[in-house]
Amino acid sequence: MPEYIGAIDQGTSSSRFMVFARTGEIVSSHQIEHDTHFSSPGWAEHDPEMIFTNVQECIRKTVEKMVQQGLEPRDIRAIGITNQRETTCVWDKSTGRPLHNAIVWLDVRTRETVDSLIQKTDSKKADHFLTDCGLPLATYFSAVKLRWLLDHVPEVAKAQEDGRLQVGTVDSWLIYKLTGGCSTGVHVTDVTNASRTMLMNLKTLQWDDALCNFFGVDRAALPEIRSSSETYGVLADGPLKGLPVAGCLGDQQAALVGQLCMSPGEAKNTYGTGCFMLFNTGSTPIISRNGLLTTVGYQLGKTAPAVYALEGSIAIAGAAVKWLRDNLGIIQSAEEINVLASNVSDSAGVYFVPAFSGLFAPHWRPDARGCIVGLTQYSTKEHIARAALEAVCLQTKEILLAMNSDSGHPLTSLKVDGGLTNSDLCMQIQANVIGITVERPKMRETTALGAALAAGLAVGVWASVDEFRSKQSIDRFESKSDEQERERMFNKWKKAIEKSLGWEES
Repeated sequence: MPEYIGAIDQGTSSSRFMVFARTGEIVSSHQIEHDTHFSSPGWAEHDPEMIFTNVQECIRKTVEKMVQQGLEPRDIRAIGITNQRETTCVWDKSTGRPLHNAIVWLDVRTRETVDSLIQKTDSKKADHFLTDCGLPLATYFSAVKLRWLLDHVPEVAKAQEDGRLQVGTVDSWLIYKLTGGCSTGVHVTDVTNASRTMLMNLKTLQWDDALCNFFGVDRAALPEIRSSSETYGVLADGPLKGLPVAGCLGDQQAALVGQLCMSPGEAKNTYGTGCFMLFNTGSTPIISRNGLLTTVGYQLGKTAPAVYALEGSIAIAGAAVKWLRDNLGIIQSAEEINVLASNVSDSAGVYFVPAFSGLFAPHWRPDARGCIVGLTQYSTKEHIARAALEAVCLQTKEILLAMNSDSGHPLTSLKVDGGLTNSDLCMQIQANVIGITVERPKMRETTALGAALAAGLAVGVWASVDEFRSKQSIDRFESKSDEQERERMFNKWKKAIEKSLGWEES
């Protein structure tokens, strides 16, 4: 009898449901985009109810497509969830309704909150809690967003005071709603998402009392922390009612699993709205000396050990392409950037720093803003398009250098996935910029695959992820640049970064 595994892939710009066969092949899927609300400069919000409605519709449409193909939806054994991380949801547990829009991970409204929190620490430094949670005080993380909500939204503060507040990242919200909401809903998260909040202790893998007290968060409002691969509950409604929800991973950790980076020293980079590189460090968390984050990579089972990773997070990658399309109108579709960029052999000295919401790793500069420098009368939209692709690759090089320094073991190849990897030109530029081989899997939906693997392992569809290694097929991009050319380009990039700093004042 055939066995399938479903995966909800809830991202920054869309939600998808995908069904995989045991071989890892996609047998059916459906995707729906959603709006991001930019009500003020630097603010970004999502409607949690819309996200849930879209996920339900994606499941329904995917099942319809399976039936049209003559496949049996009842052969789906379980579903996993992967989600945009750090995005913070708050709701009333007595009604199951949101108390505010979700604040998206790239939102920077909390700059003043961050400043005040830093001043509260004994060291007066952003990295005060690094050894506890692996993260600096920055606008990126959930606890800072929650502190802002408690300070600025009376309904949220009152709900916490009354014991009605429930808090979670998008995975928690979806699991809660899918398993029945305020009637039978389960309030849980997994270790990977919890490790992005600043509230979980890296060593105990539990909510930390000192951190909760520092941020003023009631532990009772937080979800229970579970492993990434176990049954959390069952679907309460819809065409797959009764199906176990059995896997949960933050999107970048899901891609780490989907890319089978299961041994220390292996790394992957995902090119989505942002860009995220994770480096497997094994069973011991390594605290970065170079502006990287320490995070949980995965924990595949209740009794399995947690595996840790170093992470370099870039706020804007594919979003820069979307900006060229939607804001400037120099391209009509995302794919068109490849046509424009391939019409020129280089960017003619143009550098594009897409610091629309500040710079993340390794700089951590919320005062940075986007800039395009090096323009001359010779510059064209083709040069700007190529500079946008180069910006993604140069930001990745910064992260790679930091990881090489922290780990002491320079990478010899980089596994890649995500939307921008569909561009052969971008991946060749990436190989040229970093000077090592770039490996792209033929099956590029590695984030959803990682969630499916976690769920499948929990219900016994697969004995281990090693079953997939023999099934991988990879495209390789070898570097065609020399060291002198790479150094010249990177030095110019560092000058461009300097131009982007200090634009936004507190």
